[in-house]
Order: sequence, then C-alpha cells, then structure tokens
Amino acid sequence: MNVTCVVGARPNFVKIAPIMAELAKRGTDRRLVHTGQHYDFEMSASFFADLDLPKPDADLGIGSGTHAVQTGTAMMGLEKEFQQNTPDVVVVVGDVNSTLAAALAAVKLHIKVAHVEAGYRSGDFSMPEEVNRLVVDQISQLLFAPTPDAVENLAKEGVAGEHVVFVGNVMAETLLRNLHKVKARANYAELGLTAGEYALATIHRAENTDDECRLRAICEGFHYSSVPIVWPLHPRAKKKLEEFKLIDDLATRVKLTEPMAYLDLLNVMANARLVLTDSGGVQEESCMLGVPCLTLRDNTERRLTVDIGANRLVPIDRREIIAAVERIKNGKYPAWRAPEKWDIEVSSRIVDALSLLTARA
Repeated sequence: MNVTCVVGARPNFVKIAPIMAELAKRGTDRRLVHTGQHYDFEMSASFFADLDLPKPDADLGIGSGTHAVQTGTAMMGLEKEFQQNTPDVVVVVGDVNSTLAAALAAVKLHIKVAHVEAGYRSGDFSMPEEVNRLVVDQISQLLFAPTPDAVENLAKEGVAGEHVVFVGNVMAETLLRNLHKVKARANYAELGLTAGEYALATIHRAENTDDECRLRAICEGFHYSSVPIVWPLHPRAKKKLEEFKLIDDLATRVKLTEPMAYLDLLNVMANARLVLTDSGGVQEESCMLGVPCLTLRDNTERRLTVDIGANRLVPIDRREIIAAVERIKNGKYPAWRAPEKWDIEVSSRIVDALSLLTARA
C-alpha cells in the first residue's frame, strides 16, 4: 500500500500526526505533502515540531489568497505531485481548501480518496468549510466518521455502506497522546494567569472577524466579562481589530498574545475556567480536557459536544456573552464523558480500513 497524506492548515497537522505515526509503525510506504496554506511559523512549523511530524516530502507553498486561488493553485501543484508519485490512496483531513483541492486532484486522476473527519455538518452553506465537506464526502471512496451523528448525516445524503467507517475522532487521539507534554508545561503561569481563574478565547473565523458589528459585540462581551480573558490573536483577527480600531480599548481588559504553538495552547486551555471560541477543533479539545466551551457562532458542525453538555452555542451579542460566562463561573454546566471512540486507537482503525480498501483494488 502506497499512501499520500495531504495537509495545509494547522488543524490538519493535528489530525494527520497519529495517522502518519501508525503508517510508519506498520512500515507502509507513505508521503506527506504540505500545500503551504498556513505558512508562518506558529501556524505551521511549530506544529510539526510539537507533534513529531516528519518533514514534508513536498511543500507546495501556495500561501494566502481567495478561496478560488488557494484551491486552484493547490490543485495544480497536487496534480503534478500525484502524477510523479502515484499513490494507491490519498488521505485528506478536515475541511479546509487544501482538503478539497487534494480530493479533486486525486479523483480526477482516478486515485482513491479517503476523508478523515467525514460527515460533519453545520447546515450553514455560507461557511466555505461546509461546501468543502459536502463535496469531499461525495467524491471520496472511504469516509472516516468521527461520531455516530456524522454517519447519520452521510446516510441522509445517500452516502452509506462499507466505505463509511465510524472510527472516532483522531484529534482526540493526538491530544491524549500528548497530554503528558501538556501537563508538564506551565505556559499559563508564564502569562501571569492563575489556573481556573481565567478564560481562553480563540476567535478567527471570517464570519466573526470581518463583520465589524459582530466583532465589536464580541470585544464588548470580552471587555465586560467577570472572568479575565487571554486571547492569542490569529493574524486575521489582529488585522481586523486594528482596522476597526478596537484593539487599543480591548487590550486594557483582555490579555492579547501572539498565536500559540499546539502544546502551549493546550496547556493554557487545560488550565482555563472556560473557553470562548469559534474554532471547530477547540470545541473538541476543550471537551476532552473537561473545560466548558462557549462557541460564538450561530451553528456548529460539532453537534455532539453540544448534545453531551460540553459546549454551548452563544449568540453574538454582548449581553449574551457576558451572561454565558457568568453561568459557567457560577458552576451552571453539566458533567460529561468523552464521546465514544475518542481514544488512542483511532489511527489504528483508520489504517486497518485503508489496508482493506487497497486490498480490494
């Protein structure tokens, strides 16, 4: 079996790490291709170091651009890569533009595609990621679902049968395998924070950052929060905070930092009282760490985290944000257990299924 794994953004790196390790453990021929969608150090290289990921066999360096530019440029580079190093199967992860580009480039060359994290749905077609998920799931030959409701979503769309496999959440496996490193760190203390007495915020989605009214409401909610907040700024969020002239006032009440490496962020998250986010991955990670999560979005594809009580959707309104933080501060949230198959065997189940797929070819 010859497998090419494609990554492009830091959520991809977290998901691919245990799969690459499992392929190496079994002596499988493998290549790791990085499209370069995330290209600054904290958004890319530091994650490779933290996760013990090997240096990519190819780095396409596509950089930033519109959705069409990123997807099209990545497709051209990936087509050449797949023609030169013909894999039996291309593994794509998540829902970013690089995921869609790799799936399209592979299937047009008649190469099988396996999608890790298949079946997640928010129902919001204004999200580019939702479009990516739908397309990739329709053209993939093997779909790895992280949750039972993801399997149900695929079935409703007519995607079912032996090529849909409920394997669990590979991001959870990465967290569990690195938990000893996370606990050994003290990044939260180095920031002057006291465990259990602050909130971590991660806001980066265009729907929140590019809309001045929404971003202003979020900043006001953070400004008047009764729980101190630390916010590692994504480049997009920082740019928009400056453009809308919100950053100076915000900085008087919120601790703003540079983006954090994977293990650093998990350490700050693990010691927080709560998390405020619009990130899909952070919703899952806070769930695994036992930290209550408030998702500042109108919807979420991570519905299971809401269903079990680990996560709550909060409208983009100053009063709603302040009230939601207050409820968690006062202990008004349920206990929960880690979801089914969110364990350290996810990558093993994935590679088992990949072996069966290529054996049937």
